[in-house]
Amino acid sequence: MTTPIRPLARFSHRKPVIAMIHVGALPGTTSHRSSVAELERHAIKEANAYIEAGVHGLLIENMHDTPYLKGSVGPEIVAVLAIIAREIKKASKLPCGIQILAGANEDALAVALAARLDFIRAEAYSFAHVADEGLMESCAGKLLRYRKAIGAETVGVWADIKKKHSSHAITADLGIREVAHAVEFMKGDAVIVTGATTGDSPDLADLRKTKTATTLPVYLGSGITHKNLGSYIQLADGFIVGSEFKKDGKWFNLLDQDRIIRFMSRHRKLAG
Repeated sequence: MTTPIRPLARFSHRKPVIAMIHVGALPGTTSHRSSVAELERHAIKEANAYIEAGVHGLLIENMHDTPYLKGSVGPEIVAVLAIIAREIKKASKLPCGIQILAGANEDALAVALAARLDFIRAEAYSFAHVADEGLMESCAGKLLRYRKAIGAETVGVWADIKKKHSSHAITADLGIREVAHAVEFMKGDAVIVTGATTGDSPDLADLRKTKTATTLPVYLGSGITHKNLGSYIQLADGFIVGSEFKKDGKWFNLLDQDRIIRFMSRHRKLAG
């Protein structure tokens, strides 16, 4: 019997900084204005800025596509993201992942396979919650079977737990510890802890509880800044950073190279 493949993004640092690339609004969405070539050029420009500052990985996301569809997106989104993601991966030579909002996890796997990415960020992997888009149900079984069917077993699935921008009233009797444990039981590859909304810092108690509930890597997925990094550096296995790297700390603004350099300098001082 062959040993199952265990997806593992191989970062150059034991506590990697994974920088967000928020691709501009894509074709068919309400805010779409730029050509595919322009979207690609801007995304590559951001990737190069991050590389210059010394980040350890990249995460691509269609954050500007509001309002989001639930559970899947059109082929035009998948096609354009695959092109852009492949170019980012080639240009950066870093571990790269993708998230397609909202909860379009199978679409993200397809893009990751085509673009040779290392992982996806998945919503509603274990248990259910109510998001802006409505009820999001657990996708683990269907998602991993799809990963197997398309031959994408080297692509890791990183699962958000108690996801931001969501109500968790229907699972109020379950703590974050139970949800994290379920991700590992359902064969996820990493766990992501966030604050309540984009840019909000995670609860340190939530991080502690998550670390005791799973042997999987635990990444922080929102609200990490150069000021609060020290509070999390010992416990977290890595940091997904977006808003902190933008002008005025707002995710929708352009990159601020000074902020990126300041954060990475702080990270080197704390984490070596």
